[in-house]
Amino acid sequence: MSQIKQLCIIVGFKKAKKGDVIYFSSSDVPRIFLLKKGNIKIVSVDDEGNETIKEILQKGDLFGELSLEKDTDVNEYAKALTDEVSICSFLMSDFEDLLVKNPTLALSYTKFVGLKMKRIKNNYANLVSKDAKTRLISFLKEWAEKEGKQEGSKYTIDNYLTQTDIAQIICTSRQTATLLLNELEEKNLIYYNRKEIIIDHIDKL
Repeated sequence: MSQIKQLCIIVGFKKAKKGDVIYFSSSDVPRIFLLKKGNIKIVSVDDEGNETIKEILQKGDLFGELSLEKDTDVNEYAKALTDEVSICSFLMSDFEDLLVKNPTLALSYTKFVGLKMKRIKNNYANLVSKDAKTRLISFLKEWAEKEGKQEGSKYTIDNYLTQTDIAQIICTSRQTATLLLNELEEKNLIYYNRKEIIIDHIDKL
């Protein structure tokens, strides 16, 4: 991470506000980005213009041309989900030079990409084998454990996602996501509003 930060220092930082588009995969110059602060979403766009959230990223995550190859068939972008988003970017060619000079970094990066691919594979498996309610509960638990403020079995999540965002993440319609969130709230399993989500007993969710 310290070596990556050195690359960031060379090119400087960029700041964004909620709703700003940060990165396009169609950029002529392949770049890799490091999220320094805030949260962003990676959105893919198909040939018909339909958008799907591929991933929600947190501080310290890398994104961009992570395969180290320019893929002209992929159309995706990153959008800021929270205020005060800060990122740095560097040329893919500079990062490749760094990997050549630092075998340990190259090994770590290989493991990082492998874990990322495993997570995508697990998400696909969940989409195929689990219903929308189960996917929603799994997502809420994972979100709570990653970013929630814990007090015993209680978790409080700062909610920076819209219901449409949540629907795209679990691959269902906004109406279905709303119905499922309301159902969980009626059963007192969660308390949901636009600013926060509270899970009193995560083991009962």
